[in-house]
Amino acid sequence: MKLILPVAGYGKRMRPHTWSRPKVLIDVAGKPMLGHVLDQYIDIGLDEVIYITGWLGEQIKPYVEANYPQFGAQFVVQEELVGQSHAIWLAREHISGPCFIVFADTITRIDLQAMAASDADGVLGVWEVDDPRRFGIAFTRPDGTVERCVEKPATVDHKLAIMGTYFVREGRDLIAAIEEQMARDQMLQGEFFLADAFNLMLERGARFTTQRMAIWQDCGVPDFHLETNRWLLTNGSDNSSTTAARLINSTVFPPVHLADDAVIENSTVGPYAVVETGCTVIDSKLTDTIVMANTRIRDSHLYRSLVGERTTVQGVAGSISISDDSTVIQS
Repeated sequence: MKLILPVAGYGKRMRPHTWSRPKVLIDVAGKPMLGHVLDQYIDIGLDEVIYITGWLGEQIKPYVEANYPQFGAQFVVQEELVGQSHAIWLAREHISGPCFIVFADTITRIDLQAMAASDADGVLGVWEVDDPRRFGIAFTRPDGTVERCVEKPATVDHKLAIMGTYFVREGRDLIAAIEEQMARDQMLQGEFFLADAFNLMLERGARFTTQRMAIWQDCGVPDFHLETNRWLLTNGSDNSSTTAARLINSTVFPPVHLADDAVIENSTVGPYAVVETGCTVIDSKLTDTIVMANTRIRDSHLYRSLVGERTTVQGVAGSISISDDSTVIQS
């Protein structure tokens, strides 16, 4: 069984953080979002993960080799960003047999074992949304099978969104459908979307079903990223009772995630705060904030903030979003 991870996007909505790292390596609740995704597949019986990389993608290989050596890995570069289907087609020589396809800028909880055990040709992870017009939508029959998929529908009548976790029984069938999609030049807004490839599989007689997600959390923009951080800290990532962080005259309000070597002095941290390895927090207050590695915070009150690695923040009160290797000092 294989896991296909298209992670080639520029992550423009997460700038300035994505100027120095790919979006999937931005920390949330104590580790990069890619790590949270891969954790879900540790016990599913994967043989290989196929990473389709792009912008700053050279950072992904050392991360996964250091942290997920149990997975075999293939790396394919998507230089021209013309859609989901195209990304998967680039990895065609590695794709066969049962495959999961996951977009790693979301955190989900779904019954992966049930998806893999299904006798359907494909299973689409779905989540009901209020406004379906910016998503791919599954149109289903009364028996629950998928009739067709529509990318970015013009109306709000059908709200069962396809949310970036898919399973196909035979990856070669998907590649064949993508090749037909590309031959027909079936694009939307200059991109080849998987919804059209799935429709071609359906036309050829494939049977698709849906699996509802228990949770779906977006990490694609800073506000949603912080919301996902809150959810993860509340649901398993809080380490307030086990951290070895050095607390000097300081108070911690769970849930939080504090690196064991973090130093926190004359400060209050939490709720919903993350302080990564190598960080020092002095005379400050952090709430609803992610502070990435090797950063120094002093005389500051930060809330709803994303602070990059190797930064210095001093005398700041408010909500900030600053990237790696930055300095913000206010008197």
